[in-house]
Amino acid sequence: MTTSTSPFQPPARRRLADDLTAGLVALIHERGLQPGDQFDSVRELATRFQVAVPTLREALRRLEATSVIELRHGSGVYVGPNVRRLVLSNPVMMKPSADQLVALLSARLLFEPSIAAAAAEVREAREVQRMADALAEADRCIAEDDARLWSVNLDFHRALAAAAGNPVIAEVVDSLLFAHAQEQREILRIHGDARQDLAEHRAITDAVVRGDPKAAAKLTDQHLQSVLSLVKQRMGTSDT
Repeated sequence: MTTSTSPFQPPARRRLADDLTAGLVALIHERGLQPGDQFDSVRELATRFQVAVPTLREALRRLEATSVIELRHGSGVYVGPNVRRLVLSNPVMMKPSADQLVALLSARLLFEPSIAAAAAEVREAREVQRMADALAEADRCIAEDDARLWSVNLDFHRALAAAAGNPVIAEVVDSLLFAHAQEQREILRIHGDARQDLAEHRAITDAVVRGDPKAAAKLTDQHLQSVLSLVKQRMGTSDT
């Protein structure tokens, strides 16, 4: 009997992984755990759900991808910041297609430049500081080759939307970015130039801080257009 090299898991195994992720989230809610609280150890959870440790780790990695839990090396399993979110990226979605990435970036181009202009007009102080904090954290992630960079980049765009001072806009952008977190992660991988991405985020932040709506909108449009063009080029999609 030969071993399949297909990336697809057998249905029974996929169902087990799906059930485990759902069970882990249910246990967190059942215990009333909050972001930052320590969860059971991997071995304790494997025993509780009567599965092998590698199987349990697979389910945890799915939840880590959407920041529902955090795996801290040498410390354990902790509840992540997104445990209470109602809208999350699908942790079992296959690798996104070129069309999905292009559609997401095209959608963002329709409204994010206007949001950046509003952010430069309102300049919600707390959120502008979050933007600055995200830039500093992104710089650290790049220097240390930290895989969390994609999540930090999402935090930057979320803070930019929140800086506009409209909670509905902030909620819409927040939900869109996290519902498509896997696509965002793939976009960053394809883009490949984290330093250039960071420089463009810094330029947008500077425009917001100095209260220049036109520059903030233009820089955001240029940033997203640049990423979209690069994704199309590297994934071989047409401009039509």
